[in-house]
Parts: sequence; structure tokens; C-alpha cells
Amino acid sequence: MRALTWQGTEKVSVETVPDPSIQAPTDAIIKVTSTAICGSDLHLYKVLGPFLHPGDVLGHETMGVVQEVGSDVHHIAPGDRVVIPFNISCGHCWMCERGLMAQCETTQVKSQGKGASLFGFTDLYGAVPGGQAQYLRVPQAQFGPVKIEGDGPDERYLYLSDILPTAWQGVEYAEVPDGGTIAVLGLGPVGQLATRIAHQRGLRVIGVDLVPERLDAAARFGIEVLDMSQSDDVAAELLDRTDGRGPDSVLDAVGMEAHGSPLLETAITAAGHLPDIIAKPFTDKAGVDRTAALITAMKGVRRGGTVSVSGVYGGEADPLPMMEMFDRGISIRMGQCHVKRWIDDLMPFVEDPADPFGLTELATHRPSLEDAPAAYEMFQKKQDGCVKVVLKP
Repeated sequence: MRALTWQGTEKVSVETVPDPSIQAPTDAIIKVTSTAICGSDLHLYKVLGPFLHPGDVLGHETMGVVQEVGSDVHHIAPGDRVVIPFNISCGHCWMCERGLMAQCETTQVKSQGKGASLFGFTDLYGAVPGGQAQYLRVPQAQFGPVKIEGDGPDERYLYLSDILPTAWQGVEYAEVPDGGTIAVLGLGPVGQLATRIAHQRGLRVIGVDLVPERLDAAARFGIEVLDMSQSDDVAAELLDRTDGRGPDSVLDAVGMEAHGSPLLETAITAAGHLPDIIAKPFTDKAGVDRTAALITAMKGVRRGGTVSVSGVYGGEADPLPMMEMFDRGISIRMGQCHVKRWIDDLMPFVEDPADPFGLTELATHRPSLEDAPAAYEMFQKKQDGCVKVVLKP
């Protein structure tokens, strides 16, 4: 089959690789019909290279048609249309039973001290081949795949794999009081969906970004926007827009890709070019992130408010304004999304003919799988108005 493979820092290519096969009774094989490039894939493209190997298949936002199932898989069958959650969870362990699927004890990567295995996401998370390919092996398929009953277009359902439940969880974790205000930092795909979810709940929403196309996309959904390129101090402006108090909650939908940290950008880039034997411990134990968005969230939220972190961070030595966080009584919630926990809440919105979250228009680019390398570069550099890329194998 053809698959998008990592080949080095900021270098990916589409190669012919062996077809996947059933390896366990709980496996399934799907033929991929749509697979997206996620902002988290950009971390692999540049930052987390020490934990990848040339030839690793990337991608964790995938849907398709079941081709084959193992003997222990009964809720799906060949011919079924399915969406695949990005975290691989068993559904029956202590963590899964409590709705913490991203911490599944069956698939935890204990050798690395990490949570549940993820598709297409480095040695740290199990090195499971990803879904930016023509076919995908799905472990723990007795629980993971979400069967699609409707006949709508793929893009109505594809984002259930990651970014839609990630946005939903981010808003849930923000714990905004009724009639309150939430600011969303970063209007990439997760940020766009988070603003729409919060707006649908009747909250005042302020979306923050510096890319014109992203600001325009949010504004079309009635979101109040703040162009950070026109502000010297985003946190101060958030306070000014909320009677000097600050939003009840701030959702960081940016993570380690934040702008505004030039020294850390230099360090991260340098680490990506170190030999793996040096870069791995540096990144895992002494690494730092570009924390501009997170610190803005800490300084911009009201006293006693909540910062919800959906953007991915990977450092172990990030400096944070602890005195200010303590003095202001800030609560913080974060973590990988527990995808299947939120599916039942989301499905009515996904299947609503009115498409209230604008799922079918979120993608700005739909290239073939063969054109994925150019799409990665375009997405990373925010070129050509790129907000979301959906690949068609």
C-alpha cells in the first residue's frame, strides 16, 4: 500500500509499504477513505523527531470501511463504515471504565511512562503505524471503532477521530459558568470547533489568533475575535474586554507550536538536529516548550478562573509563573482527549442536517495522499489560507 512516512526533521514522503494484517483477535483492518493532518502531526514533523524512525507511518485522524476483523471483534463487520479514535483503548480496564480512555491501562506505554498508545505517534506512544495510508490495522477494535450509521459525507464524521471530541473536552474542562465568557487561544481546527461549541452553549466567546483566514472563519460563526498581531499584550486586552476582570476561562488550543518564544524556537529546532542518543533524553527530561500561549492564558484568565489546555505540550522543564498562578487561584485542566467518552454527546450535532459546527466546511484543502508532503509544509507554514487538510488515499 501507499503511506505517508516520516523520513527526518521536516521531511516526509509517500512510500510503498507492506499491507497491514490481522495480528491479534482484537484487530481490524480498514480501507481508509479520508485521513486528516492534525496540528499534533506538526510536532512529529519538527519537534519529536528523536522518537521517530525513517519509514514510520504517520496519521491519527482516520475513517474508512472495515475490510477484515479478528475473531474477538463483534460490534463491527466487513463493509461497515467506521471512524477510528486516535487513542487506542480497551474499554474494560480501570481507567476506561471511569471514562479515562487516554490513560487505558491495557495499552499504556509503561516503558516510556506514557498513557494509552496512539496511532502514528512515535516510540513514546507505542510506535503504532498511523492512518495516513490506504489501509490501517486497528488494535483493540473490539471497542475503539465508532460505527457510522448515517450516509453523510466523510467530513461530517471524520473529526470524531480527534479534533471534535478534543474541542468538546476542552470546553467541558473549562467549566465556564452559565452566561460566562471563554477565550480560546489559537483558531486552528481545534480552536475553531471549540469556539463553535462554546457559542452553541450560549457563552460569550473571544477567539484569539493572528492568521486572517482563521480570524475570518471564527467571525463567520458569530465569534468575537482578537487579532493578536494588533495587540501588544493579549492578556491585558482580554482583561480590558471583560471589565478588567478577565474571562471566566481560557482554553489554550495552541500548545508547543506557539508563536512569541523565539529563544525556545531556536532551542527546539537545534534539538531536532541532535543525534538521537542525545536528543531523546534532552527532549524527554530537559525539554522546554514554546509556552507563550499558556502563559497568556494564565495571565489573562480571571482570578479563580480555569485554564483548559487542549494544545499538546511535550517539555519536562517548562518555566511557569507559579507565584501569579497561586495568587490568582487558577485551576488547570488538561490532557489527551478521552475520545469515546464524548461520542454519544457529539453524535446528535454531527448528524444534524444543519451542521451547527460547520464540519463539512472546516477543511480548506483536500489533496490526494500522494500530495501529502507538500500539504504538511503548507499547513506548517500557514500558507494558502490553510486551516485544515483532509487527505484522500
